[in-house]
Amino acid sequence: VSLMESGGGSVQAGTSRRLSCTFHSATYNVGDYYMGWFRKAPGEKREGVAGIDRNGRATYTDSVAGRFTISRDNANMILYLDLNNLKSEDTGVYYCGVDRFGDKWFPQDRGFAYFGQGTQVIVSS
Repeated sequence: VSLMESGGGSVQAGTSRRLSCTFHSATYNVGDYYMGWFRKAPGEKREGVAGIDRNGRATYTDSVAGRFTISRDNANMILYLDLNNLKSEDTGVYYCGVDRFGDKWFPQDRGFAYFGQGTQVIVSS
């Protein structure tokens, strides 16, 4: 499974940003699996912020609920994360991940065997 995130950058607080993650596998149908977006803030461990199942059912952690929206386009193999009303505490490296066995561990990353290289978002106030 290969994953590649894009869309990060330096933004002002209160603005919006869209992150994208393209995914591909020659072995698995990634569109069938649970996927998530994770954030690693400076000095903290990586944690999930949004997850989505194959049918588009989404889960959000409290810190981003109402501001972030996760979506997936399985036909084009892209996972999105729309970040709205950004805050300085949203700063971090964002990773997309795949868990072949569902959402049991989300928002922990322990069940996610595949991650991209990450894309950095810096929010300044």
